[in-house]
Amino acid sequence: MTATPIFALSQVCFACDSNWQRCPPSSPAGVREPEGAETPCLQHRSIPALRLQQRLLSHGLPHRLFMLQFQLLVEEKNNNKPLKQRRNWPFLQWDEASQANYAPYFFDNGARSTNGNMALLSLSEDTPVGTHVYTLNGTDPEGDPVVYGLAYEAGSRRYFSVDENFGNVTLIEELDREKEDEIEVIVSISDGLNTVSEKVRILVMDANDESPEFINTPYIVQVPENAPSGSSIFKIEAVDRDTGSGGSITYFLQNIHANKFTIDRHSGVLRIKTGVTLDYEKSRTHFVVVVAKDGGGKLRGDNKVFSATTTVTINVEDVQDTPPMFVGTPYYGYVYEDTLAGSEVLTVVALDGDRGKPNSIHYCIVNGSEGSFEIGNTTGAVSVTKSPSQLKKEVYELKVQASEVSQEGEVSVYAFAMVTIRVVDLNNHPPTFYGENGPQNRFELTMYEHPPEGEILRGLKITVSDSDQGANAKFNLRLVGPGGIFRVVPQTVLNEAQVTIIVENSAAIDYEKFKVLTFKLLAIEVNTPEKFSSTADVVIRLLDTNDNVPKFSSDYYIARIPENSPGGSNVVAVTATDPDSGLWGEVKYSIYGTGADLFLIHPSTGIIYTQPWAVLDAEVNSKYSFYVKAEDTDGKYSLAEVFITVLDVNDHSPEFNENIQEKTMIIGSPVKIEAIDQDAEEPNNIVDYSIMQADPANVFDIDQSTGEIKLKSYIRSLDIIHNITNNKDCIWSVVVQAKDRGSPSFSTTAVLKIDITEEIKSRVKSYILGLKKRPWTIFGICTSGVLSTISVTMVISTIMYWKSVKRSRLHPQGKIRKIIRGPPRRTVC
Repeated sequence: MTATPIFALSQVCFACDSNWQRCPPSSPAGVREPEGAETPCLQHRSIPALRLQQRLLSHGLPHRLFMLQFQLLVEEKNNNKPLKQRRNWPFLQWDEASQANYAPYFFDNGARSTNGNMALLSLSEDTPVGTHVYTLNGTDPEGDPVVYGLAYEAGSRRYFSVDENFGNVTLIEELDREKEDEIEVIVSISDGLNTVSEKVRILVMDANDESPEFINTPYIVQVPENAPSGSSIFKIEAVDRDTGSGGSITYFLQNIHANKFTIDRHSGVLRIKTGVTLDYEKSRTHFVVVVAKDGGGKLRGDNKVFSATTTVTINVEDVQDTPPMFVGTPYYGYVYEDTLAGSEVLTVVALDGDRGKPNSIHYCIVNGSEGSFEIGNTTGAVSVTKSPSQLKKEVYELKVQASEVSQEGEVSVYAFAMVTIRVVDLNNHPPTFYGENGPQNRFELTMYEHPPEGEILRGLKITVSDSDQGANAKFNLRLVGPGGIFRVVPQTVLNEAQVTIIVENSAAIDYEKFKVLTFKLLAIEVNTPEKFSSTADVVIRLLDTNDNVPKFSSDYYIARIPENSPGGSNVVAVTATDPDSGLWGEVKYSIYGTGADLFLIHPSTGIIYTQPWAVLDAEVNSKYSFYVKAEDTDGKYSLAEVFITVLDVNDHSPEFNENIQEKTMIIGSPVKIEAIDQDAEEPNNIVDYSIMQADPANVFDIDQSTGEIKLKSYIRSLDIIHNITNNKDCIWSVVVQAKDRGSPSFSTTAVLKIDITEEIKSRVKSYILGLKKRPWTIFGICTSGVLSTISVTMVISTIMYWKSVKRSRLHPQGKIRKIIRGPPRRTVC
């Protein structure tokens, strides 16, 4: 060798019984001398010599592997003395012919390549399972075939499989970037002796496969009703785990025009619309549907946009912005002759108009009491402070103030009410009803039917009063009449009250049932021995509304009409009624449908009749059906179905077949005639047959139903027929009649010629007789005979010609030659 290569020392191995074992290198040559006492294989008795092998790998390119062998002689030791070793270092020889197999390697084709070692490979997470995503590609320096492999670290999911021969890598597990955005794979290539492994990272690219998700739901927002318009009240937040445009989110509201709120499309901040205010007293809760939509992106080749919705519940908090309201006004109280000083006359009640967070109400009398009455600061109870004899006036008008007091003790808002207190004597007056003009015992009201339930009959101005004082002025109110329609409020009255009548059953207030509703309003004292009472008549006159649909007397109508009815004939009359009054009760009729073309209907009477030009024919169409519509002036309608059957009339005569003129009868066998009646129904289309005339008579019988004609039973041969008549041809003329069973009945007659023959001659004779009616058949038979004769003649002539030609070829001289045979030739052996 001309140059000495630089070597890298590999492990040194030694052999015991031809089994190589590794030893960690300690000397520059990589040889470690094992201790004889601890190494059973280094026994002089068993191993007199030890062979070592050193692997050397050159640093030059290409790499080359060389083998060095050493031989160690093992000497026996005595009395545990150190072992004397002799090293036999043979001369180092380089043998390139013994160089080792080179390791295979992958091609590195760059990040965008689809083959190589999978380094820097990136895949979209929506890649379908089963897709061929890459091709491992490498080579072996010696050109040996290589196999490829994929391995994963323990606990990792296996996303890919590889064809070990071709290196085709296939996706076998669905990718999800949101769960795992990088995949580590150990790729390997092997030539059977050497295996090269590399760890590569595969990047999972995002696809728009995630929908936005709202966080921290449900959304319940508390907003004070005095929040200014345009102010922010809440921030909606949604996340989308996708990246890029698929992860960007915009917000908007459904039914934006009907909402009092708006949302910032980028930040999700929910605001009150500009110019809009909230009112707890009108609406305490608002439900807003928020939509979060991503920016869209590719998913399996298509642009996809995902969205999500959530509902935000906005509760409006009450704020003190409404003054108190008195309940049960006007207030009337009475002081009786026997009322004691300090007694309660009546109680006024006021409520905070802000029902969400009501303040406490404090009462006071502003004026009108003249020192005779006082009111409870918190209860609202009005009491008399003097005895009735000390009261100077019969009627006191008290102005009462109700004030809202906050939790801090501050008076915020207030309202006023008037209280009328009368000073009366003992129970000597019954309850009395008052109208707008004074006492009244009859009240009348006109109203439309079916008012909403809970509606107050505001047209009735009724006040009931008892001039007595105290318990003597307490009485009950009751409405006597049809039950469950109205109720009266209040049911118990002290002194005086405004009577209110409220609708309870709207359906019962029906103009079609009651034009006038009459009730008696009864007031009867409760706790008095006299039980004074009084009544007043309440008369309610109802006005009609269009609350009914025209209704037919039947859901369907069935009618029949003869087919010979002239145009304009009445078929059936339909009836529909609308209980509404006036124009609303007027019904207009019309018909429609595929079967209505031949019919008309009178718009007012409902009479259905045929078109003037209509011609009915049961044989063409015997069934018609269509719909009839009843409609009021407001367009409310109902439908019924009409079925019309066209009755058959006997308007067709039976008609014989065309081939009835001549028949051939074989003695012993009948002949049959047939006539058809075109009428549609029985018995009009049933035909009966009879013989009207025959010469001679008493020769034929006919079956009335089937039309079969046969000889009488005693005629069994032509001889008998010849004895009956001198007609040798045996041809008879028979006049037959076909008659239907209709009423009136129609009939048709025909002359039938019957040729009687015996069975042997009958077929030929029948055929020949039949040819008389078929001239073209006779012409065809004659033509066929002529053509057959010509054909046979031509065939015979052709055969004779060819025989003549053959004979002339065999004997061209026209004579017979004599063939002379010579002696047989001898065969030379």
